[in-house]
Amino acid sequence: MYKEILQTIDNVQIWPIISFCIFFTFFLILSWWALTADKKYINDMRQMPLRDDDSEITNSNL
Repeated sequence: MYKEILQTIDNVQIWPIISFCIFFTFFLILSWWALTADKKYINDMRQMPLRDDDSEITNSNL
């Protein structure tokens, strides 16, 4: 059933190729960012959930 529907669409064979190219490009960019990111920034983000200081949160907005 799906095969028959997909065969009626013009140029349907290009969509998987486009999807793969978008995914692969995103994967390469994300991998490049992870390898070249500042290690201090990575460590700060890693420790953020474990911090117990509320210095960034103010009660004046409440």
